[in-house]
Amino acid sequence: MQYNPDLHRRQSLRLKEYDYSQNGYYFVTVCTYQKECLFGEINNGKMVLNECGLIVKQCWHESSNHFLNIKLDKFAIMPNHIHGIITIDNCRGTACRAPTYESFGNPVPGSMPTIIRSFKSAVTKQINILRNSPQTPVWHRNYYEHVIRNDAELNKIREYIITNSVMWDLDNENTNH
Repeated sequence: MQYNPDLHRRQSLRLKEYDYSQNGYYFVTVCTYQKECLFGEINNGKMVLNECGLIVKQCWHESSNHFLNIKLDKFAIMPNHIHGIITIDNCRGTACRAPTYESFGNPVPGSMPTIIRSFKSAVTKQINILRNSPQTPVWHRNYYEHVIRNDAELNKIREYIITNSVMWDLDNENTNH
């Protein structure tokens, strides 16, 4: 059987022709590889981070030091995934940068895919050093993102993130049920 690149091409979950580096609020969910509960556990409705979870927390907060066009909003670490809201703000005074579109092999600095790729890479590197397990996957190869379109939606997502650990027993990502 001959190799057919069309059969092995990954399908993007991103909106076609959407500029993921444009100003706005983005809700992201990133899951661990094979939904492994790697970051700690829920105890009485509260997330208790282990060493890996502390690495995730540190890398998340450091993201705004590496990408000066972002602000971090609500964020939650769960046993096998994270949720967060990232604001991209490319405007300096009244000047904003022109739209750019990311394609495979052509990352756009400061875009949502580049931000998440950098975050996942930093976490993976540090966790694999901790576990002494180079090349071991930490994350699912993709992530979920949602462009937040208005204040009502932003507030609803913030509430979801804040209460996520309390709802763990009902969470679709909970592999214990």
